Amino acid sequence: MNTLNFRTLDLNLLRILDTVLTERSLTRAARQLAMTQPAVSNAMKRLRDALGDDLVQRSGFGIEPTPRAQAIGPAVRAALQALEHTLIPGDFDPAQSGTTFILAMADATAAELMPSLVETIERDAPNISMRVLPLTTRDPRRLLADEQIHLAVGHFPAVLADITAQAQAGDSAGAAFAHDRLYDGEYVCVMRKGHPLAKKKSLSLDQYCEAHHLLVSFSGRPFGFVDEALASLSRTRRILLTVNQFFTAGRVVARSDLLTVLPRHFVRVADSAGELAIRELPFDMPVVHVDSLWHRRSTEQSAHRWLRQQVLSAARAVFALDKSIRSP
Repeated sequence: MNTLNFRTLDLNLLRILDTVLTERSLTRAARQLAMTQPAVSNAMKRLRDALGDDLVQRSGFGIEPTPRAQAIGPAVRAALQALEHTLIPGDFDPAQSGTTFILAMADATAAELMPSLVETIERDAPNISMRVLPLTTRDPRRLLADEQIHLAVGHFPAVLADITAQAQAGDSAGAAFAHDRLYDGEYVCVMRKGHPLAKKKSLSLDQYCEAHHLLVSFSGRPFGFVDEALASLSRTRRILLTVNQFFTAGRVVARSDLLTVLPRHFVRVADSAGELAIRELPFDMPVVHVDSLWHRRSTEQSAHRWLRQQVLSAARAVFALDKSIRSP
């Protein structure tokens, strides 16, 4: 195993490593660093030689960090950020910054928020980029802690309850994350307009449970909030299909006799909205709180504050539109 001489280590190699680990691609990293790909490859080779580890390895869709790189990556990122904040004091200037923000959210949420965010970027922050990753979990805290994303946006009731409980118990883990309430929504039952149940103004619990259903599950787990509500009534439903996107659910339901449950505000932006009928669920469901969630180490960073404010502004615009559409 190589013995690292830190005094002779080119610290610029750590900046390159951080970018490669973030982008998971030598080509994208080179673009972000304004370098050629061979130069990035050469820098990674020098760092591999210095650390005695491959650091990254090929995967099906790019590259993945080795266990050693996963271990040192967060410390490298934290050190670089601390150095940047020390050497470049002052507020974040969106008009001049070339920052890339990485967010995780469901397709329904992205469809609502991203048009407004893109408008803001094109108007006020022409060099800023955003990458939206699919939200594949109801608990994105590991993604935030490992700095794979800057912000998660979604419905995280169990996470927020856990954070509150940990904070009340004096557990420091509960203080590691912060959140903003963006807007409240509700789930509705959705079916094609020609569905036999669409002829009825309301659904009974028996009619709902006897139908065949499509479940939207980010994790792939064939059991969701609706099933928890039904279980409390000692009822079940037949889930014929599980998908991980709201848009896919809307398309499938518009062309089948399946029922699904979607956020009410999403139905109006679905590409198959004109083919769908909405009915109230025949049982009580909790309000859908949509929150942004982030790691507290980012709270005072001016760039992150700007990001959170833009997301909040976009959400308020969506909520105002949703209220105006539903008002008589």
